[in-house]
Amino acid sequence: MYVGTYTGKNSKGIYAYRFDPATGESSAIGLVAATDNPSFLAVASNNRFLYAVNELDKFEDKSTGAVSAFAIDRKTGKLNLLQQVSSLGGGPAHLSEDKAGRYLLVANYDGGSVAVFPIESNGRLGQHTAFIQHVGSSVNPERQAGPHAHSILVSNDNRFAVSADLGLDQVLVYRFDAQKGSLAANDPKFATVDPGSGPRHLTFAPSGDFLYVVDEMASAVTVFAYDASQGRLQNKQTVSTLPPAFHGQDTAAEIMVDANGRFLYVSSRGADSIAIFAIKPGSGALSPVEVVPTGGKTPRNFAIDPTGKWLFAANQDSNKINLFRIDPGTGRLTRTSQVLQLTSPVCIVFVPTE
Repeated sequence: MYVGTYTGKNSKGIYAYRFDPATGESSAIGLVAATDNPSFLAVASNNRFLYAVNELDKFEDKSTGAVSAFAIDRKTGKLNLLQQVSSLGGGPAHLSEDKAGRYLLVANYDGGSVAVFPIESNGRLGQHTAFIQHVGSSVNPERQAGPHAHSILVSNDNRFAVSADLGLDQVLVYRFDAQKGSLAANDPKFATVDPGSGPRHLTFAPSGDFLYVVDEMASAVTVFAYDASQGRLQNKQTVSTLPPAFHGQDTAAEIMVDANGRFLYVSSRGADSIAIFAIKPGSGALSPVEVVPTGGKTPRNFAIDPTGKWLFAANQDSNKINLFRIDPGTGRLTRTSQVLQLTSPVCIVFVPTE
């Protein structure tokens, strides 16, 4: 298990743990890559390489962040730096691999742009094959005066790419050429969430028929029906991620669907909780199951392990990761006694060992 952090006095980069899903126990390997602000991670589908955004405003004296490529030693867990390249925009916040494992897609939050890089056979990144600058604004003058691309990922069939832009209140849709690594605006170009909602991260249902978007500023989830033949999104439902009695300040953060497409999980920072929803077969509609405290402050990210039995909640501002057991029948979470102490944990990914 790899954990990206915000670096500073007590954190130096990416840390690793050995995790046994049979027992739920973890043992620390320690720092495996010293790198600045690796706030979002992605593992290549071949499990040989790991990619991290470096959430920076300046890289090589230019107003841009960076992307780091690492080779994974699956015996020791160590990461070997292959290269660092410009993300082509300030404050990169998200990256993902296409379904064929040939391209890496990056979203630059501060820069309000998205880019695509080819992945070479040795894991290094080639010259970018696409770059698109988002343009516009929305209703909140403090947070939405300009574009803020917060995430990007490809559809299940690898034909389209979708990007949640917090600054525009839009989910932009691009035709993705999996041979050339190019992006072209779809028709229609985007779908909208409620004004001032601030879409952040998104995930497709395993069926590919629905797209779920977490709205950071509204602390909500928007459900879209997805037409895979045309790449079209239809807004179907919006539900709150907050506990019923909560009235404080909150921003929603991470979103994930379980592997069977039965349950959806969303974290909220402020309420410091994870909301669980049941997904209705056929319609993709959400119904609340429960909202569970994460046992810490500011759960920026969480991850479900590959077996689907465990959920790790990264509590950024309390410097710890709490482990929960997932009930396979109900989707409910039960907090365990397992707590990992780590400064500013912000992203968790898994790689099988050799």
